[in-house]
Amino acid sequence: MRRPGRDSGQVTIELLGMTPTILITLVLMWQFVLVGYTFTLAGNAADEAVRAGTAVPAGERDGACQAAGLEKLPDAWDGSVTCGGSGYVTAEVKLRVPVLFPGIGAFPFLEVKGNAGAVEEETD
Repeated sequence: MRRPGRDSGQVTIELLGMTPTILITLVLMWQFVLVGYTFTLAGNAADEAVRAGTAVPAGERDGACQAAGLEKLPDAWDGSVTCGGSGYVTAEVKLRVPVLFPGIGAFPFLEVKGNAGAVEEETD
């Protein structure tokens, strides 16, 4: 025989107990989204950089390549673009993954790399 009202407040207690777990799960999921988006940005910036690098003469390649790669990156992502190659142009983009909110800070140990390469175009 149960006494009425004995279970009152049980749902509230369970919700309060699960709230930190729910919040931590949401924060981790958001951070994983940022990591994935950083991989996408790095790959796209590398593609754009190598595309620009193949369209100019070899003496102007580094400047055009770096400018095109950095132009495609949002300001909140810290990164660098390195271009090289002769005949086969390569570009490597290194980006630091932001912590929770882009532009505030980045993980010092988590760096994402994007690479691209293309055959040099002939310019007349």
